[in-house]
This record gives sequence, C-alpha cells and structure tokens, in this order.
Amino acid sequence: MRTRSIGSVLPRTATRVALGLALLAVPATALATTAGQADHPAPATAHAARAATGLDDPAKKEIAMQLVSSAENSSLNWKAQYKYIEDIGDGRGYTGGIIGFCSGTHDMLELVELYTQRKPGNVLAKYLPALRKVDGSDSHEGLDPNYTKDWKKAAQDPEFQKAQNDERDRVYFNPAVKQGKADGIGVLGQFAYYDAIVMHGDGSDPTSFSSIRKRALAKAEPPARGGDEKTYLNAFLDARVWAMKQEEAHSDTSRVDTAQRVFLQKGNVDLHTPLDWKVYGDSYHIG
Repeated sequence: MRTRSIGSVLPRTATRVALGLALLAVPATALATTAGQADHPAPATAHAARAATGLDDPAKKEIAMQLVSSAENSSLNWKAQYKYIEDIGDGRGYTGGIIGFCSGTHDMLELVELYTQRKPGNVLAKYLPALRKVDGSDSHEGLDPNYTKDWKKAAQDPEFQKAQNDERDRVYFNPAVKQGKADGIGVLGQFAYYDAIVMHGDGSDPTSFSSIRKRALAKAEPPARGGDEKTYLNAFLDARVWAMKQEEAHSDTSRVDTAQRVFLQKGNVDLHTPLDWKVYGDSYHIG
C-alpha cells in the first residue's frame, strides 16, 4: 500500500520542487544542514562515538530501504520497485520508482535528466520536454500512452537503477542522515528523519521535514545539545504523527506507531536485528 495519496497536495509539491531546485544548485558534499543546526553547532566530542555507526552503514541502509518499502509498497523487496509506476490520483501525476519520484513534484524530472546525462538517447529521454511541461501539475500531457511502458523498460537498465539510487540518496537519504548525525541521534533516529523526508519532503511548509524537526525541538533537546535521545525521538515522532494527520491520505500513522515507536520503546536505537513491526496491520520481520 503506497501512502502518497489523496490529500492537501500543493504545499508538499511546492516544498519538494524547492528542495530539488536547491539541491541541483549545490554539490551534495557542500549541503548545509538546517538553520537550527547552524545556530547551535554540535559539540565536537559529546556525541561523536554515539553516532559512529550511522544509517549509511551498508547493512543499516539495507534495513532502511526494507522498512520504507514495507510502508510504501507493502513489501520488503524494495529493488522490485524500480519498475513501479502509476498515477495514484493524488494530484502529483505519475509516481514511480524506489522512492516514489513524481512527475508533478520535480524529482522525477531530475531523475530522467540525470539518466539522460549519463546515457543519452535512452528510452525516457524523449519525454524530457513533456516532463518539464507537466512539472508542478498532475497532467499526463505528452507522456501518455507509452510513458509507463517505457519506464518499465528503462527499469531493466542498471544505469537507470543506479540513477534512481543516486537521486534517492542525494535528495532524501543523505540530507536526512547528515542532519541526524549532526543532532547526535543514532540509526533509528536517522531512519525516522529519512522516513519523514520521504513522505513529506522538505521546505517551509508546516508538515515538511524541517518543520517537523522544529516542532520536536520546541519540546525536547537532541543529544547534540545535551538532551536525552529517547525523549527527543519521542518528541520527533509526536511531531511526525501530527504532520501525518494533517493529510487524509497519511492519517494512518502505523508506520510510526507500530514500527518506529515500537523500536524506540524497546530501546533499539541502533536498529539491531531481529526486527519485527507492523504497517497497516501487516506484519514484517528482518532476521
């Protein structure tokens, strides 16, 4: 069951577009974290050991991909989603790939641009003019009737798969992990950040990732500022649940309540296996 569904579309669309444009202009290695971090620089040593193993550890990253896929696709097989594409009627046009790139929210356009830069003349390159035209809308103009068929064909190409991986990391995964490490939170906290930015995007909208984090900071301090990790993460998850309930399509908060919150209550802040959780009533296990 994918959760990018019907609700208040325009604010999230705008923030995802803004994020994508901003990231295009700045190298990934030079990305700044949020203003909150800049105003409160992290101590050099206080949480260095705590954050030594991050979500970007290959084994932990694989767990993260499976956790997100359980919520987005009702499957742990996230690599099967390269070929996924459909219009789910949420006002964001086509949704496709491993992280739900959308034709209406700029990130699908960036993905196809990257793929074409690396492999000119690919099967999706001819759709670039149409993708630029429909960006910011739910229109299929210039994409139908063969875009979905060609997307699935492209998904068999390792170069397109790599482009999906790289854009997922650049726009969503790396910023979330970087901010999590700066806040001194462990693997679970970094995953909570990642899952939030995947669903809500980032920007100034009240339900964006940055706004969720600011809402949490108003209630608790992260470890980088001397706070208790569990207390802070509970505050972040509370803020995340609030944000989800602002959009009807996200009102089922089980990906927090019966997954992330369960791990936190058990004290499993580093996502050690085995992991057992539920999303939308379905049970999952990683041994």
